[in-house]
Amino acid sequence: MFYQAKVTREDGAWLAEFPDCPGCQTFSDFGEGLRQMAKDALEGWLAVQLQFGDVPPAPHTHVGDDFIPVYIDPVLATRIRIRLARHEAGLTQRDLAERAGVTQQQIAKLEHPDSNASIITLAKVAAALGMVLDVRFEKVA
Repeated sequence: MFYQAKVTREDGAWLAEFPDCPGCQTFSDFGEGLRQMAKDALEGWLAVQLQFGDVPPAPHTHVGDDFIPVYIDPVLATRIRIRLARHEAGLTQRDLAERAGVTQQQIAKLEHPDSNASIITLAKVAAALGMVLDVRFEKVA
């Protein structure tokens, strides 16, 4: 999962800001370090959304040469996808838990940035949302 950052030059530094995530931005003096700083800022911003029980915004495609993709940690991406899918389905954590045959606490943990989830629980939740869990291991280019 990735979000797009709009990159501009401002006062001699590089600015990366995320149109889908209001207020999420970072500066870097060096162009090379901008991508990592943008990733750190974005992941922190998204984790706070989850911690406060908010629904993080879905990433959208933005067109232009000044946009770069910023990939987020797959564990965080999974938590965001669960929260987004549950919200889109109009389900509470309790509703989803009943459908998946797990406890509401397990759903809360799946959506919290600091917990660990089993693949079995993820598969149950995906099925309850009418989705499939697809875990892949791919070589890094």
